[in-house]
Amino acid sequence: MISTAEMRKLEARSMGYGVSAQLLMERAGKGVFKLLETLLEPQARVLVVCYHGNNGGDGFVAARYIAEKCPVDVLFLGQESKLSFEALGNLIKLRSISNLRIITDPALVNFNDYNFLIDAIFGTGLEGSIREPIASAILRFNRAMGYKVSIDVPSGIDPDTGKRANVFAVPNLLIALHDLKKGLNAYRGITKRVELWLKDERKDILK
Repeated sequence: MISTAEMRKLEARSMGYGVSAQLLMERAGKGVFKLLETLLEPQARVLVVCYHGNNGGDGFVAARYIAEKCPVDVLFLGQESKLSFEALGNLIKLRSISNLRIITDPALVNFNDYNFLIDAIFGTGLEGSIREPIASAILRFNRAMGYKVSIDVPSGIDPDTGKRANVFAVPNLLIALHDLKKGLNAYRGITKRVELWLKDERKDILK
């Protein structure tokens, strides 16, 4: 298991060795797709719920790959002006995909229309209480009938302590990036892992 501080050190050291933030995001999103690929039928409908942190960027990448197999809707709850350079680039790529829709108003989305729902909202970036419209979107995500997946951290759960916010995602599957975060031991039984390529020996990289 790994803390968020240790994960940031890994990523920073990795980028120091030439592994770009863009490549890390690409690997994360593609890894999410690869773990779900065998579950996705061509007729399946997928909803990816994203915010403007890098977890949302991972969701954009995953959505791009998933759209090669089945229709995807991306519900973007954030502000484009707050996206990182890498996440913005991945959002822009989605606009040219015919099998994919970007939706910015959650009122236009019926969460029960989807076979798979992917939580790419907060990841490790949550601070404080969750406000509207995101709080309602998380509650609707939880109530949906489809198979629910969270990327790296269920939104609303503190990755280091496990503390729950006022609302929090309850997935059927948690896909941890690199390793399960230290506060998420309760999710160990529903976890698959994406191994990010981090250049260096892992036993030395945190020193």
